[in-house]
Amino acid sequence: MAKIAFVFPGQGSQTVGMGKELSDEFSSVKAYFDRADEVLQIGLSDIIFNGPGEELTLTTNAQPSLLTTSIAILSRLQEYNIQADYVAGHSLGEYSALVAANVLSFDDAVMAVRRRGEYMEEAVPAGQGSMAAVLGAERKALEDLTASITAEGNPVQLANINCPGQIVISGSAEGVKKASEAAKSIGAKRAMPLVVSGPFHSSLMKPASSNLQATFEKITWNDAVIPVISNVTAQPVQSSEEMKGLLIEQLYSPVLWQDCVEKMIELGVDTFIEVGPGKVLSGLIKKIDRSVRIFSVSNESEVQAVVTALKEEM
Repeated sequence: MAKIAFVFPGQGSQTVGMGKELSDEFSSVKAYFDRADEVLQIGLSDIIFNGPGEELTLTTNAQPSLLTTSIAILSRLQEYNIQADYVAGHSLGEYSALVAANVLSFDDAVMAVRRRGEYMEEAVPAGQGSMAAVLGAERKALEDLTASITAEGNPVQLANINCPGQIVISGSAEGVKKASEAAKSIGAKRAMPLVVSGPFHSSLMKPASSNLQATFEKITWNDAVIPVISNVTAQPVQSSEEMKGLLIEQLYSPVLWQDCVEKMIELGVDTFIEVGPGKVLSGLIKKIDRSVRIFSVSNESEVQAVVTALKEEM
């Protein structure tokens, strides 16, 4: 029997108009967008559906927008009783995975990620931190390089291990600049600066952790009904207490996405369904293992494609 994983995209996958077609057609989907507006007491759905793009891209808006859209899309799959054996999400997407696994309610999750975005924005003054994608470098060599630059007083570290040959680094603006320039000396093809508002998943995010911890204490946590593959450890987690601690660590630790996907495959997953806007994770999974089956679901025709493909196996 095939094992299925739902995977949820992170920040960067947002696009103006995401989820609108489904929201217009299905009141059950629209209910999530309406509920996000109520919980956050802002016109989030208007920003999601109509933009402008600059406003949607703000971390404080992008994070609840992506979670809302992903869970609204997930509700369509659940109406057809399509269930996952494992769930995982890339960075912010891990919160969508927690809703899918019943660890967090939608209301608590959308509020938590709104706050998370605020804390991440506040942690490092604008311009002091940055991120870059390094292509073609070996993980260990890049780890050693960033460690030596950090030791010289310019913090920089691996932030996202996305797939073979694609690693994102994060840290101080100077640290990321030095590591990007030196990356060719360890075999990297190139290093591209990313347009982000802060040095996410680096030690510079530690100031945000105490605020996030305080937010976590105000919401209800349940043990997971489906194992969640943690970004920090790339291991399945079901304990809510363990998950809470790992989500705090996730702020300033690398997202081990390649390891997470490899772990799910090792656990028997052969079908990945990317639930949410874009196809970023589908592209990464293909680069990790071409033998698995991958679906991206962001509109009704893609929902129906998954239903048709899986119907015989259900």
